[in-house]
Amino acid sequence: MKPLPLPVRLAAGLAVTAVEQARKLPQQLAGLPVTVVSEALQLSMRVQQRVTELAIKGDDALAGLRPTEDEPEWATFDEDEEQPSDGPAPRAEDPWEAEERALAAEPPSALPEYDELTLPQLRAKLRTLSADDLRQLLDHERSHANRPEFTGMLARRLANLDTPVSPDTQ
Repeated sequence: MKPLPLPVRLAAGLAVTAVEQARKLPQQLAGLPVTVVSEALQLSMRVQQRVTELAIKGDDALAGLRPTEDEPEWATFDEDEEQPSDGPAPRAEDPWEAEERALAAEPPSALPEYDELTLPQLRAKLRTLSADDLRQLLDHERSHANRPEFTGMLARRLANLDTPVSPDTQ
């Protein structure tokens, strides 16, 4: 059997392909909106990336033409806020000076481990200390770390010891 001429074979192949594609068309149509939306989003993101790249290049080019502000006018810092005019503004303590004082300090003799104690540990030992011991610890705390929680607790305990107990309240 003699093969059919090439144009006939091509036409038959083209017809079969058209039928196959026509059968796939309903499935492709169902996915078409998703494909179109996906490609549109990709294009949109590429455009946004390109715009951002151009803006960055423009910023770099213009940065040399105008001086940058050391401190933007919209930025505010705690130091910039005006202090109340009641009196002189309190001077902030230099942390290096505080550390040097703490290192050079002798531990209080009433409680040599005082500087290492936590607030709960100190609270547990307060009842065993005399008024003189408490004064020594309070002076030590005020001249060194000056932690409000510690000074407050020591001062309250000292005030309780200094207050005479009346026979009615016993």
